[in-house]
Amino acid sequence: HTRWATHGRPTEPNAHPHVYEGVVVVHNGIVENYIALREELAAAGHRFSSETDTEIISHLIARELARELDFCQAVRAALNQVRGAFALGIMYEQEPEMLIAARKGSPLVVAHGSQQGEYYIASDIPALLAYSREVIFLDDDEMAVCSPAGMTIMTVADGREQQKEVHQIAWDPIMAEKGGYKHFMLKEIFEQPQAVSNTLLGRISEDRRKTDLQETGFTPADWRAVKKIMILACGTSWHAGLVGKFWLERLARIPTEIDIASEFRYRDPLVEEGTLLIGISQSGETADTLAALREGKDKGAKILSICNVMGSSISRQSDGVMYTYAGPEIGVASTKAFTTQLACLMLLALDMAAARKTMDDEEIAENVEALLKLPALLEKSLILAPRLEQIARTYHHASDYLFLARGLNYPIALEGALKLKEISYIHAEGYPAGEMKHGPIALIDENMPVVILAPHDHHYEKVVSNLQEVVARDGRVIAFTASTDKRLADLSHEVVKIEEPGEILNPLVYVIPLQLLAYYTAVFKGTDVDQPRNLAKSVTVE
Repeated sequence: HTRWATHGRPTEPNAHPHVYEGVVVVHNGIVENYIALREELAAAGHRFSSETDTEIISHLIARELARELDFCQAVRAALNQVRGAFALGIMYEQEPEMLIAARKGSPLVVAHGSQQGEYYIASDIPALLAYSREVIFLDDDEMAVCSPAGMTIMTVADGREQQKEVHQIAWDPIMAEKGGYKHFMLKEIFEQPQAVSNTLLGRISEDRRKTDLQETGFTPADWRAVKKIMILACGTSWHAGLVGKFWLERLARIPTEIDIASEFRYRDPLVEEGTLLIGISQSGETADTLAALREGKDKGAKILSICNVMGSSISRQSDGVMYTYAGPEIGVASTKAFTTQLACLMLLALDMAAARKTMDDEEIAENVEALLKLPALLEKSLILAPRLEQIARTYHHASDYLFLARGLNYPIALEGALKLKEISYIHAEGYPAGEMKHGPIALIDENMPVVILAPHDHHYEKVVSNLQEVVARDGRVIAFTASTDKRLADLSHEVVKIEEPGEILNPLVYVIPLQLLAYYTAVFKGTDVDQPRNLAKSVTVE
C-alpha cells in the first residue's frame, strides 16, 4: 500500500497496514473525527503505536468484535462511527479468506481475478490492469465482502445487498508499461498525437464540417438554454478550463466562470437557472471537484464532465460525460490528459456555437478541419525534443523560473510553470506578461530564466515589449514563437520555433515543448520524474 501522508510523518510506525488484535487495515482518506475517537478509545484502555488516523479504524473494529459481532457486522458498526472520507481494505486473522473493501468519499475499485474467489482492490484502474479487466466501482457508503464463495456488496449503514454492474475495461496492460521509454512521463508526452486523435474519433461528422456530441445526452436545444457556464477543476485540469473559458466565450458567446474546485463551495456561489457546470478531472475521482459538482447539482445546475476514466465517481454524478480516451496516464505530472481535455473543450465550444448560431457553417468547418490537422502538428512539436534537452542542460541549475504569455496562452504559461515545479522542484511562476511590471519584474536578474510564449497573433507586439523589459534587467530569455522577426532572435538567449495551427488552437502545440523542458530539466537534476515527492496521481482527499 502506497501512502500519501496526511496524519503523521512518512515513517515506518505510520506505514500501512495497521494491525490491532488481528484486525488489519489499509486506508486512503482522512478520518475527520479521529481525535475524539482516539480520546474515547484511550480512555477505554487502548494504546496506539502510530500517529495516524488509520490506526483508529483497526481499534474500532476490534472493539466491535469483542462485543461478539461477526467480522462483517463489526466492520459496519465501526465505520458507522467514522466521519470523513475513506477507501479501506480490511482483513481479520480469524477470517483469513475474507477481504472487506469499503468506500466513503475516496474511490475504490474491485476487480475479479481469473480464478474463483480471486479479487483485487485498488483506488485506480491502472493498478489492476495486469490482473483483470472486469471491475466494479463501489459507490459511497458501500462495502464489498470477498471470499472464496464469491463477493457480496452491501451498504455500510444497514447491510442491504446491492446489485452492481461489472464494467469491462478496454485499456490494455501494455498501455500501462513504459514501452522502451526511460519514464512514463516521456512516453505519455510522445503519445499525445495519437491520444488527441482518439479524442476526436467519432466526434466529427463524416463530411468533416461539424461536431457530433450526441454521446453527452445534451441536445442543441439544451445548449441554447444555457445562460451561464461554470467550470470546476484542480491543478492541470484547471489550466485546461482556463483555455476552455476563452473558447466558450469567444466561439459560443456564453458567459463562463472558472473556479478552483476546492474554493467553489466556500464562496456561496450563485448557481442560477440555466447554469451548466463543467467538471474536469483526469481520474474522475478528484475529491474537491466531486464535492463542488455535488453542491452545484444540489443548487439545480446540470453537470457535464470531462474525464479519462470510465465509470468514475464524477462521471456517474454527471448528466453527460465527454471521455478523453487518452488511455492510462501513469506519470503523476499530467501531459496527455491535458491536451485531450483541451480537445474535448474545443469540440464542446464548436458544438455549442453551432447550436446557438454564434458561428456560421464555414467558420465551424474551418475550425473542425484545423482540429483534424492538429495531431500532425503535435508530432512536429515533439521533433523539438533534442532542442529542449539542450536548453534544459544549460538552465537546470537555476533556482527560479518565470513563464510569461498573454491571452489564450497565459494558461499555458501557468501549466509550464506547474510542470517544472512538480517534477524538477525548481520554483516557477506563470504570469500574464502584462502583469510582469506589477511585481515579478523585481525578481528578474542574470540568474533567472524567463520563458516567453510569443505566438504570431495580435498580442505579439506587446509580448516583444515585455521581452525588452526582461532583457533590460539581464534576464535569460527563452522564447517560443512561430515568428521570423529578427528583433525576437536578437533579444533572446534561446529561440524555439513552433509551427502553429492558428491562434485558437495554439495552446495545444505550445504546451508540448514546455512539458519537454520540464521533463529534461528534472532528468538533469536527477529527481523522480514519474513519482515526484509529496504528490499523488489522483487527489482523493479534500
